[in-house]
Amino acid sequence: PCCFPLRMRFRRAAVLLLGYLPLAAAMYFDLGEKEQKCIIEEIPEDTLVTGNFFLEPWDVTSFSHPPHLGVMVTVRDPNQEVQLSKRYGAFGKFTFTAHASGQHHLCFQTNSTRFSVFAGEKLKLHLDVQMGEHWVDPNVERTKDSLQVLESNLQHLTSQMTYITRQQEYNREKEEIFRLISEETNSKVLWWAAIQTCILLSVGFWQIKRLKDFFIAKKLV
Repeated sequence: PCCFPLRMRFRRAAVLLLGYLPLAAAMYFDLGEKEQKCIIEEIPEDTLVTGNFFLEPWDVTSFSHPPHLGVMVTVRDPNQEVQLSKRYGAFGKFTFTAHASGQHHLCFQTNSTRFSVFAGEKLKLHLDVQMGEHWVDPNVERTKDSLQVLESNLQHLTSQMTYITRQQEYNREKEEIFRLISEETNSKVLWWAAIQTCILLSVGFWQIKRLKDFFIAKKLV
């Protein structure tokens, strides 16, 4: 009984580390005091976005941060409207669904003006952003019912196919917009070339006429 709390602490610490192991291959960047940094993600409409993050350095022995450390997460859609603005602790998870296709700005800012424990150091923010449904029911994984596991996997695959379809539609929309812009630019270039040619011809005919009038006035021809 006396060792039960210690055993629970180790178990919680192990679960926490396992939960953040996928972030080892994710991006990271430094954050100073009250410093805000943003990343841009191309996100199709109606796509679920999930982000996991945690701050480093932290107290490895107690698996905790000083209480004043935290992160302010702000998400802006392509129209620069705030879609998410929430304050988190030193680690957390945020989710949102894109209402419009295009570039979304994901901004992160430390909510502390002082790093009393890590004076003079910048905090390193580890970030993992995933698009589409990536969640699998842990209760199903614990069961021995293969049908439930199969159903959960099918739902996961269906959600992934939906995300891929939306991504393809978004890419087709971007290609169509790019094609229209290219055609419009080419037409403008063609008209500008035609106008330049007309101007050159007009100037040439005007110069010839002036020279002819000059020669006639001087009785050279």
